[in-house]
Amino acid sequence: MAEAHRVVVKVGSSSLTTAAGGLDADRVDALVDVLAKARGTGVARRASVEGGGEREIVLVSSGAIAAGLAPLGLRRRPKDLARQQAAASVGQGLLVARYTASCARYGIRVGQVLLTSDDMSRRAHHRNASRTLDKLLAMGALPVVNENDTVATDEIRFGDNDRLAALVAHLVRADLLVLLSDVDGVYDGDPGRPGTSRIAEVRGPEDLAHVEIGSTGKAGVGTGGMVTKVEAAGIATGAGVPVVLTSAIHAADALAGRDTGTYFHPTGKRSADRLLWLQHASTPQGSLTLDDGAVRAVVEGRKSLLPAGIAAVEGEFTAGDPVELRDGEGRAVARGLVNFDAKEIPRLIGRSTRELARELGPAYEREVVHRDDLALLHP
Repeated sequence: MAEAHRVVVKVGSSSLTTAAGGLDADRVDALVDVLAKARGTGVARRASVEGGGEREIVLVSSGAIAAGLAPLGLRRRPKDLARQQAAASVGQGLLVARYTASCARYGIRVGQVLLTSDDMSRRAHHRNASRTLDKLLAMGALPVVNENDTVATDEIRFGDNDRLAALVAHLVRADLLVLLSDVDGVYDGDPGRPGTSRIAEVRGPEDLAHVEIGSTGKAGVGTGGMVTKVEAAGIATGAGVPVVLTSAIHAADALAGRDTGTYFHPTGKRSADRLLWLQHASTPQGSLTLDDGAVRAVVEGRKSLLPAGIAAVEGEFTAGDPVELRDGEGRAVARGLVNFDAKEIPRLIGRSTRELARELGPAYEREVVHRDDLALLHP
């Protein structure tokens, strides 16, 4: 933990705002104090080997909707999407302005990065986001990442940006992800009850198989709970990024490598960045049912999906949208970006690409889903 050179830190709404809504300037300043110190003194061994440089930190910050509640006269987080987006529109400016002012005390520049999962599963947008974050870090800025709540639909319910943070950690090739909560780790029971204890390390899902994880936060201004944080930790560790989950007041301990919170060991290896987004963050706009041969080709052979292997199509989607690939029993086996509109596919079903090219033109001599745009759901 102490040697991590590039770190993603995620902070939730409850750690930045009051229960009534509105930013708590003291809490924001306290977090920035920790991040500024960690950037200046937390130089990792890897950095010294590669020629030095201060620790790089990306901050994934919730709080836009919560910050917009009080200015709009809202007493609690609204349930309808339109008012959530209105609150985010007002609150996002306040949130970044507060970070900018607080970071200015240390001469640190702030760069705002707003993302949606739809953007990140598309190749060109994904490359642009990766380049932007890398350049901000290279120029010494602190990227402050949030979901683009003002235009998001289903993505607005990601779970208080926990999943977003896990995906960003993989996107920027982070050495560590720190999830800051209002609870100082995962407990083997209700942390408010006597006799429960903190789980110091998690080496795999089996370590939490018999643990009841709470699903709601304490403050009532965010959407996340311990469930979303544990799920996010699973995404990150499955992609080779270790995770520390602790409370915001112990952020300095986590970044200094001291014993705090719950440490999740990596369980997998890094994969193609964009496919991780496709697997965990995209919202399928329809589905394609595959015959048995196509299922084997896609799942076992890691091949592209050709028209000949499709048995049925459902939903309304356009070329470039994410779709689910299902077997004959209706089980989702993969998710991919489709190359044709839904209305085009029925006349392609069961036919070879060569036959389609002769009849419809060379544009139809291609995959329905290319293997580079395909992520297995249960590899």
